[in-house]
Amino acid sequence: MLLDLAFLIPAFPLLGFLVILVAGRRLGEPGAGWVATMAMGGSFAAAAAVFLGLLGEDADERRHVQTLWEWVPVGDFSVDIGFLVDPLSITMTLFITGVGALIHLYSIGYMHGDENFSKFFLYLNLFAFSMLMLVLGDNLLLTFLGWEGVGACSYFLISFWFTEEANATAGKKAFVTNRIGDWGFMVATFLIFVTIGSIEYVDIIGNAEGGLISESTATWITVLLLIGAAGKSAQFPLYLWLPDAMAGPTPVSALIHAATMVTSGIYLLTRVNPVLAEAASWSTDLIAWVGALTALFAATIAVAQNDIKKVLAYSTVSQLGYMFLAVGIGAYIAAIFHMITHAFFKALLFLGSGSVIHGMHHDQDMRHYGGLQKLMPITSATFIVGWLAIAGVPPFSGFWSKDEILAYAYDVNPMLWVIGLLTALLTAFYMSRQVFMTFFGEYRYAEVRPEEISEIWDNRVTTAEAAVAEAEAGIGTAEEGIVKAQEKLDKAAEKLEQREAELAEADESDDKAVDKATKNLEKAKDGVVKAQEAVDEVTVSVDAARAEVDTARANVETVLAAAASAGDDLEGISDDDLPAAVKERREFHPHESPWQMTVPLILLSAAAVIAGVMNLPFSKDLHFLEKWLEPALYGNKHKLGLSGGELWILAIIAVVIGAVGIAAAVAIYLQKRIPAEKVELPILARGWRYDQAVSDFMGGPGRKGFDLVAWFDATIVDGIVNGTGRLVRTAGGGLRTLQTGLVRSYAALVAVGAVGLIAWFLVRTTF
Repeated sequence: MLLDLAFLIPAFPLLGFLVILVAGRRLGEPGAGWVATMAMGGSFAAAAAVFLGLLGEDADERRHVQTLWEWVPVGDFSVDIGFLVDPLSITMTLFITGVGALIHLYSIGYMHGDENFSKFFLYLNLFAFSMLMLVLGDNLLLTFLGWEGVGACSYFLISFWFTEEANATAGKKAFVTNRIGDWGFMVATFLIFVTIGSIEYVDIIGNAEGGLISESTATWITVLLLIGAAGKSAQFPLYLWLPDAMAGPTPVSALIHAATMVTSGIYLLTRVNPVLAEAASWSTDLIAWVGALTALFAATIAVAQNDIKKVLAYSTVSQLGYMFLAVGIGAYIAAIFHMITHAFFKALLFLGSGSVIHGMHHDQDMRHYGGLQKLMPITSATFIVGWLAIAGVPPFSGFWSKDEILAYAYDVNPMLWVIGLLTALLTAFYMSRQVFMTFFGEYRYAEVRPEEISEIWDNRVTTAEAAVAEAEAGIGTAEEGIVKAQEKLDKAAEKLEQREAELAEADESDDKAVDKATKNLEKAKDGVVKAQEAVDEVTVSVDAARAEVDTARANVETVLAAAASAGDDLEGISDDDLPAAVKERREFHPHESPWQMTVPLILLSAAAVIAGVMNLPFSKDLHFLEKWLEPALYGNKHKLGLSGGELWILAIIAVVIGAVGIAAAVAIYLQKRIPAEKVELPILARGWRYDQAVSDFMGGPGRKGFDLVAWFDATIVDGIVNGTGRLVRTAGGGLRTLQTGLVRSYAALVAVGAVGLIAWFLVRTTF
C-alpha cells in the first residue's frame, strides 16, 4: 500500500544527513548540495505517493497509523516509533518537503564558495528530518523529539557564521527563548498523560471527543500548549528570537519562516483541536487575541525597518498572528490554508531577498538599493508576485487565505476583524515600501551615503586643522630664527664696539696698525648690517607665519560652516574627495543570480499565483482543502454564518484596504509627496523598545533573580542533600567502630543489653 511508504518521508532526509556526515568532505561542492537536494526531492515524492494513497480512501477512513517498532516499553505503557498519516499531517509534509526541496536547490547557488558548504547541507537535511518527525509522529513524545530537533538545528543554522558575534548571539537567543515554549509543551504532555494514561494522538482525540477530559483540564492543556506554540511560532511576548534569526544565511531564513519551524506551533494546536473544543472559551479567545495583537504589533514594526530581511521577519511574525487568530476562533482550515499560501509566498520573498543580497555584494540595507528591476529582471518579477500575494491583491493566493480568516473573524468578533483589517492595511503598505525601495526609483548603490558625506567633511576639517597646527609650528620656527638672528646681531654689535676701541687705541704713527684696525672696523660694521638684515628677514617670516595661521584658522571656520550648511549635499565635494568604498561601489554592477537560485523563484512564484484555487469561496464545490481536512478536525471547526452577499462586501473592503496601503506607499516612496520620516518613526524601528526592555531586565533584575535561584540551589538544596550525606557517613563511621569482628565483643554487648533489659523490667514492676 502507498500509505505504508510514510516512513520514507523522513527517511530520505535522514539518509541524506548520514551520507553527508560520512562523505561530506569527499563530496565537497556542489556534490553535498545535490545529495541533500535529491534527498528532499525523494521525500517530496514519497509524500506525494502517500497523499495519493490517502486520497484513494473514503473520507472517514483517512487515518492510518504506521508503527515501526516499540520505543519506550514501561510495564503496560509503551511509546512506539509510529507515524500518523491523515489529511493534516500529509498536507504539512507536502509543503515542507516541496518548499524545502526548492530551498535546498537554491542553497547550492547561494552558498557557493563557502568553506563550510557540506556542513550547511548536513544541517539542512537534519533540520528537515526533525520537522517531518514533528508532524508525522503519532504521539506527543515523538512530536517533542522533532520539536527539540528543529530547535537544536535552528541554533546551528542561525549561528552558522558564528565567527561574527551578532550571529552567535542570535543563535543563542533563539535557543534560550524556545526553551520557554518547550516548558509549556512538556508540562502539557505530562498533564495529558496523567489525565488519560496515554500520549498517543488517537487516544487523546478519542478521550476528548468522548468527554473524558474535563473542561478545567482541557483549559490548562490549551494554555500550556499556547505557551509552547507561542515560543516556536514567535508570538508575543516570545517572538524576539525570530527577527534576530536573520543573522543566518538567507536559505535558513526561508526554511524557518516559510515551511518548517514557525509553523509547528499552529500545527500542534490544530492537531489537538478536540482538546481545544473542550476547553473554556476564554482559553481559545486568548489564542485568538494573542494572534491578533501580535499581527498588528509586528506589522507596525515592519513599517520602519530598512534591512530587507528584517522587514520579512516581522512580516512572518505578523502572518503567524493571523494563523493564531484563526485557530483561536475555530477557523482551523483557514489557518492551514493561510499556512500553505504563506509558505509559498514567504519562501519566494525570502529567496528573492537573498537573490538581491547576493547580487548587491551582500548589502542588506534597502536604502542603498533602487532601480534593480532592470538589473535583476527575474528576481524583481518573482518578488513582485510575492508582494502582490502577501498584500492581499486578488487573484493571488494570499488574498483568498487572508480574506477567509478575516471573514471568520468578523463572524466571531468584529473587533478581531478590525484588528485584522488594520494589519492588512499595514502589510500592504510596508511590503509596497519594500518593493518600491528595492526595485523602483533611481539606482542608489553607487551614491555617496550621508555618513560618508559626513566623513568627507570631517576629513576636510581635520586637514584644515592640521594646516593650522603646521602654520603655528612655522611661527615657532620663525620665532626661534629671530632669537638666533638677534643673538648674531648682538655679537656683531659687540664686535663692532671692540673694533672701534681697537681703532681708538691704535698708534696713529703706525700706519699698518691703523689700516688693520680700520679694515676690522669695516668688517664689523658689515657684520652688524648683515645681522640686522637677517633679523629683519626673520621678522618678516614671523609676520608671514602669523598671517598663514590666521588664514588657516579662517579656512577651518569656512570648512566648518560649509559642513554645517551642506548636510547631505555633495556640493563642493570633488571625486578626489570621495572615500575608496564609494569608488569601489561605482565600479560594481548588480547581477542576476545563477539558475540554481532563479528556478526556485520561478516555481514558487507560480505557486503563489495559483495556490488560492485550493479553497475558493465561490462555491462549496471549490472548497477542496476544506473537504480534504475535515476528517482531521472531527467536526470542531467554526461554521461560518455569513451570507454570500456579506462575504462579497467583506472581500471588497479587504481589497480596498489593501489598495489604500499600496497607494500610501506610492505617495511616500515613488511620488515623494510625504516625507518618509513621518511614518518611519524611530520607536517603530526599535520595535517599540520591547527587545531593549527585555534585555535590560534580563541584565538587571532578571540576572539578580537568576543569581538568587542559583545561590538557593547551591546553598540550600545542595546543602540539604550534601548535609544528609555527611550525616549518614558520620553515623556510619560511628557504628563501624562497634563492628570489630570479635565474637567476645558481640557477646559482651549482648550481655550488657540483657542486663539493661532486665533492669528496665525490674524498675517497671517495682514502681
